[in-house]
Amino acid sequence: MNKKTRHASLIMSMAGALFFTTSTTFAGCEDEPHGDLANALYKGIEDQSVQLKDGHWEGEPFVEGGASRPAVGLAEGFSLHGDLDGDGADEAVVLLWQSSGGSGTFDYLAAMKEEEGKWMNVATAPLGDRVQVRSGSIESGIVSLNVVQQGEDDAACCPSQLAGRSWGFEDGQLKEQEPRMDGKLTVAALEGTEWALTRLKAGHDLPENTEVTLAFSEGQVAGNSGCNRYSASVENGAAPGELRIGPAMGTRMACPEAQMNIESEFLGLLSHAEAYRFVAGRLVLTGNHDGERFTLKFKARK
Repeated sequence: MNKKTRHASLIMSMAGALFFTTSTTFAGCEDEPHGDLANALYKGIEDQSVQLKDGHWEGEPFVEGGASRPAVGLAEGFSLHGDLDGDGADEAVVLLWQSSGGSGTFDYLAAMKEEEGKWMNVATAPLGDRVQVRSGSIESGIVSLNVVQQGEDDAACCPSQLAGRSWGFEDGQLKEQEPRMDGKLTVAALEGTEWALTRLKAGHDLPENTEVTLAFSEGQVAGNSGCNRYSASVENGAAPGELRIGPAMGTRMACPEAQMNIESEFLGLLSHAEAYRFVAGRLVLTGNHDGERFTLKFKARK
């Protein structure tokens, strides 16, 4: 069986799974460094082991002189830590993506053990094509992930199946346990977590000591918009992963100009958000405003 056939078989076998309702720990935030994990050797993804440099690897073109080539990368800001093998020392579990130049992106979990100050890849397990990782934890030696993945009737581009999946470390492998299924993705999946804005459009960092948050609850989204408190209505859109947010109402405190500018821009974009997805434990809202696409990125607030 060749590698592409194995990929297709893995995707089909993961169609039924469940969203865990047990406690979870959200993955690391966007500004946490991976250190040597971004420059480690990983196996079980390509036919040969790949050596990452600054979190990235590229192979030779599939066709001599062609632009399409295999690539592997470390998902930014995602890492879990816990004792997988019972030796009293914590291992790390990271998320990697693999692309062959097409529209599909296959995701993998990699278990890493620190030996003599160097991270070694001790096991790798596949997640599937374009799986969205919502959150994860390591508890009692078990790696658990909350994900959104492709359901039975989903197009490859647009997964909508909420799933909970878990792996134990046995005989030097990450062995997946029996998954369960828990319905389609809706805005309700965003509830129970307070999210903090990490990026307001590309290249727009937040001023120091300025926090922008949002939390979803029973048809409302509310939080701190940089200076004031706000709230707005929210409802499901026409398809899973789509939403509609109404105009925001808020308090009217005055703050420094930089904070007020951030607040005005954030609230203006928020009301035009059209879709949401999860990227390595972070929430991403996208939409159109004044003819331009925008992206708002959030991390789970601890």
